[in-house]
Amino acid sequence: MNDNGKINASFEDYFFLLGFSNWPHLEVVLFVIVLIFYFMTLTGNLFIIILSYLDSHLHTPMYFFLSNLSFLDLCYSTSFIPQLLVNLWGPEKTISYTGCMIQLYFSLALGTTECVLLVVMSYDRYAAVCRPLHYTVLMHPRFCHLLAVACWVSGFTNSALHSFFTFWVPLCGHRQVDHFLCEVPALLRLSCVDTRANELTLMVMSSIFVLIPLILILSSYGAIARAVLKMQSTTGLQKVFGTCGAHLMVVSLFFIPAMCIYLQPPSGNSQDQGKFIALFYTVVTPSLNPLIYTLRNRDVRGAVKRLVG
Repeated sequence: MNDNGKINASFEDYFFLLGFSNWPHLEVVLFVIVLIFYFMTLTGNLFIIILSYLDSHLHTPMYFFLSNLSFLDLCYSTSFIPQLLVNLWGPEKTISYTGCMIQLYFSLALGTTECVLLVVMSYDRYAAVCRPLHYTVLMHPRFCHLLAVACWVSGFTNSALHSFFTFWVPLCGHRQVDHFLCEVPALLRLSCVDTRANELTLMVMSSIFVLIPLILILSSYGAIARAVLKMQSTTGLQKVFGTCGAHLMVVSLFFIPAMCIYLQPPSGNSQDQGKFIALFYTVVTPSLNPLIYTLRNRDVRGAVKRLVG
C-alpha cells in the first residue's frame, strides 16, 4: 500500500464478486436458471457447429458466419458462467486477480468480436438479397475467411487496450466488485483516482464497436427492405423475412442491452439494474441465438433430415 492509501493489485490478490448477495433468497433460483440457459447454450450452439460442418448443403457464407457466432457464444458463456455458478451456489465469492484479468479480457474480446461479426452477417444478407447475381463473387470463401479473421482480431485488440487501461488504475483498499463478473464499469468503481479518462476511452471505443456496427447493420437492412418491396415472388419474400428477421432479432437482443451498459458513464449506471441487464445479454441471449436461427429454418430442418436419414 502506498502513502495515499491506494493499492496496486498484485497477482496474489483476490476480488470479491458480490453479484446477487443482496438477494440471498434469489441465488438458488438464479443458479437453476443460469444452469438451464448454459446447458441450452452449449447444446444449441454445438448443434449448429456440428450440423454446418457435416452437411455440405450448409457450406455457404451464411452458415460459415453462423458457425463462427455459435463458437463465439460458446466461448463467451464459458468465460464466466462456471465462475458465476460457483458463486451463486456457495458462500465463497472470490476470484483471483489473475482470474479477474483473464475473465475481463476474454469476455470483452468476445463481446466486441460479436459486434463486428453481426455487421459482417448483415452484409452477407445484403449481398444475397440486393446483389444475388454477384453474390458468389462478393462472398468468395477466401474473402469470408478474411472477414472472420478481421472480426476476431479487432475484438481481441480492442479488449487488450481496455484491459490494460483498467488494470493500470490504482485500486482502493477493498476488493468488493459489485457485479457477478469482472467488467470494466464495475472495476472502475474500485479506483481511488479520477477515472474520467478511462470512462471517456470506454465510451469512445464502445461508440466505435457498438454504435457504428449498429448503424451499418440498420443501413444494410434499409437496403434489404427496399429490395424486398420490389419482389414479386411470395416464396422469395418468405425466405428473406425468415433469415433477415432472425438476424434482426439477434441484433436487437445483443445491442440494446449492450448500449444500456456501455454507452453511459459507470457512475451513471444503477448498479442493481446493470447486473440484471448484464445477466440477460450474457446468459440468456447466447442460448436464444440457436433457437432463433433454426426454429423456422428450412435449410436446417432439411440438413437434420438428411443427417438422420
